[in-house]
Amino acid sequence: MRVSFVKMHGLGNDFVVLDGRAQSLPPITATLAAALANRHTGIGCDQLIVLEPSSVATFRMRIFNADGGEVSACGNATRAVGLLHGGPATIETAAGLLTATPTDSGITVDMGAPHFGWDAIPLAYGMDTLSLPVGWPIDEDHALENPVAVNVGNPHAIFFVADADAVPLDRLGPIIEHDPLFPERVNVNVATVASRHHIALRVWERGAGLTLACGTGACATAVAAMRRGLTERKVTVTLPGGDLIIEWTAQGTILMTGPAAISFTGSFDPADFGGGL
Repeated sequence: MRVSFVKMHGLGNDFVVLDGRAQSLPPITATLAAALANRHTGIGCDQLIVLEPSSVATFRMRIFNADGGEVSACGNATRAVGLLHGGPATIETAAGLLTATPTDSGITVDMGAPHFGWDAIPLAYGMDTLSLPVGWPIDEDHALENPVAVNVGNPHAIFFVADADAVPLDRLGPIIEHDPLFPERVNVNVATVASRHHIALRVWERGAGLTLACGTGACATAVAAMRRGLTERKVTVTLPGGDLIIEWTAQGTILMTGPAAISFTGSFDPADFGGGL
């Protein structure tokens, strides 16, 4: 059998989308997901996205990181599948129901309410999630310290620094991601607040590494800045791949607005990747 796919991206955060509503899919295992995500021997992507029928929403979305691990949420992927659907949609995810609505500025996704309890992140033990009393050395004189912890469908640690570009995130990201403090690992965000309405952000994504854009990271970082009183309730978050507009509404949910695009379409034989039926 051959399986059709759509290659998409949101600000450079790229996905292989398999639509199980329109075709039969092989069992989606961690091995198959990692093989398809491999940029040298597979199709190549940050995340494999699987769409399935849903009894409670327009459709269900499953998300597999490049290492094959299944995760609960991906903001950029939600915008991408919203574009692919072609109209307003309610999307069932492991993190709950999300809504995606086409707008003049791209796709707006209601990401739901953020969670701040230490056990909701989760952390290994209780502490103040607005300023975790922990740190990781950058060099002899500097450290990444006192992050904010936020869960927006997956766990994030946000460090506010003077210059996000100066942080060796490629080195520190995997160390922090796998720290025992984070039993489900963590996405690592380094952010610089440029103004009350603008944040610059870089993200080390658990299971994927450095990424051009991370929608949940932008949401988590914006909310963290708002909780600390650093910004207003609506901000532009600039990632290496481009801008997202994040608003923490009076109702408590997060609205994320930004673009998504189709790169190309194709098909593959699952047997070539160890995923034949």
